[in-house]
Amino acid sequence: MTGEPAGLAWPSSPPPPAVDGWHWELSSIAELPRLRAQLRRGLAAESTDDPAAEELNEAVVLAFDEMASNALRHGGGGVRARVQRTPDAWLIEVRDSAPDTPPQPAVGRDPSQGGLGLYLIAEMANAHGWHLDDGQKSVWALLPRR
Repeated sequence: MTGEPAGLAWPSSPPPPAVDGWHWELSSIAELPRLRAQLRRGLAAESTDDPAAEELNEAVVLAFDEMASNALRHGGGGVRARVQRTPDAWLIEVRDSAPDTPPQPAVGRDPSQGGLGLYLIAEMANAHGWHLDDGQKSVWALLPRR
């Protein structure tokens, strides 16, 4: 036990297998509004029979946006993102070219200065982690589908 609050540490482990979904190569934060809208439409189409899905879908969009913007700001380029289905969750995975910089939630920072996105994602997620793959860092989170 490290004494860290839940969600502070991002464990080093690969994501679970997932199928179908959406994939993007990202080069600029300016792309994110268009991709958020595309993801919202896709998630809505996947969950038409579930009245509780709208809130869950928004959590997926928020996690995607946080993870993608972190990678674009701090990841050294080569950013790729995907949102895919597992049996009970959505896998959000973002890769970047900063393998020596693991995800690090802000510690001891005034919340008004930002840096709380990783905490938020960890709280919303069923599981989360990161690993190295082909010289890239992969950060992932599983958010419930139902």
